[in-house]
Amino acid sequence: MSEAAATTRFRLTVEFDGRPFMGWQRQAHGPSVQQAIEEAAFAVTGERAVLHAAGRTDAGVHGLAMAAHLDIARDIAPFRLMEALNAKLRPAPIAILGCEVVPGDWHARFSCIGRRYRYVIVNRRAPLTFETGLAWRIAQPIDHEAMHEAAQHLVGLHDFTTFRSVHCQAQSPLKSLDRLDVSRKDDRVIVVAAARSFLHHQVRSMVGCLALVGQGRWTGADLKAALKARDRNELGLNAPSDGLYFVRAVYPG
Repeated sequence: MSEAAATTRFRLTVEFDGRPFMGWQRQAHGPSVQQAIEEAAFAVTGERAVLHAAGRTDAGVHGLAMAAHLDIARDIAPFRLMEALNAKLRPAPIAILGCEVVPGDWHARFSCIGRRYRYVIVNRRAPLTFETGLAWRIAQPIDHEAMHEAAQHLVGLHDFTTFRSVHCQAQSPLKSLDRLDVSRKDDRVIVVAAARSFLHHQVRSMVGCLALVGQGRWTGADLKAALKARDRNELGLNAPSDGLYFVRAVYPG
């Protein structure tokens, strides 16, 4: 019997606090979300399953509903697997929110047709207490309406070289940004970004430059010029990882 026929593919929905981790992907120099879940799966099943995710996140970036999958040979119900993984993951700040059987050709990364991110800014002079590491505090007043207006220059198909990390491994800097919205409620400024896929640091770089617009240090024209330059040296600011959340992955149907 082939390996594909002998295993069951499970889709996981994962929530995690990124503060203790070097990112989603396994790293030689520190703990990762992927490593923690793979080790939990081994403790439950005795199998060295490889976990595949809809996307990768940097050190300190959080996940509200990351989609991932792994293949397990052991006969185990999805609910039992979810409960067992959560038990083995404690006390790490990772929770398996959902677990279901999916077809063997379903892939968390390659089947994904959209990714959604949220960035949280707390705009107040007082330091953060409960949300340290979970939001970016900006003490100076910021104009979220100016940020939203400027953000529309980035929506659509563009060469995002300026907003791309020098370590980005994507073959092309061309990306189609479906949505980049900025809203405010009380002292919270929320940036929502949606696209099929993103470049390494793209969301953080866009938010950093929008923050400059909000503070009156840049104009919408400055942001547009930075995009047109296609030069990482023209980036105004790369926002910290603290406020970035992977919200969800979108799949056909």
